[in-house]
Amino acid sequence: MDETGELRVALFGATGMLGRGVLRECLQDDGVAEVVSIGRSLSGVSDRKLTDVTVADMYDVDAYADRFDGCSACFFCLGVSSAGMSEDAYSRITYDLTLAVGRAMAARRPGMTFVYISGQGTNAEGRQMWQKVKGRTENDLLALDLDAYMMRPGFIMPMHGERPRSTAYRIAYTALRPLFPLLRRVSPGGSTTTVAIGRAMLALARSGSAERLLNSVAINELGS
Repeated sequence: MDETGELRVALFGATGMLGRGVLRECLQDDGVAEVVSIGRSLSGVSDRKLTDVTVADMYDVDAYADRFDGCSACFFCLGVSSAGMSEDAYSRITYDLTLAVGRAMAARRPGMTFVYISGQGTNAEGRQMWQKVKGRTENDLLALDLDAYMMRPGFIMPMHGERPRSTAYRIAYTALRPLFPLLRRVSPGGSTTTVAIGRAMLALARSGSAERLLNSVAINELGS
């Protein structure tokens, strides 16, 4: 937080389903003074607190690293599904880009809050490719000079019209929406919402947490 006690947030992935939900929660929070959305395209949202920063090459972090100045937190919601991807291609997005941003932030804003969206089942020693890549990403983020937190949500339900980019995912989410209340009752630790994640991120930016690895139960508690 700045000297006024307000938050200035750098947000990655604002055009995705989860990032759009997190952006909504940030803009609706009276304690957030500014959101700097960084991506290859505009967020598509208009708000006095929102600054859209479009960059041609996300990997050229030096070209936009000055945008981190003044930010007290980074919410990193950018990511892709590993389906159909080679390990090298998946690692380039999931590991290389995330760590490039994290290292730049640690250099310019040491100790700032960095919240990374990982996933349920992440494990650097796991058997599946995505588990190992995300696990390595988590471990190396936690080693940086950042106040870093790894969110490991299970199923995420969009709450305010956010939509997955993939047609297949949109169909799946539409089919599962009526079952979500039942899923929350049967397996409260296996699901969360875009609202809970956004609010949990803001809670971490304000007060931190003794836990560095946050599952859906912890996310829901922080975001309640």
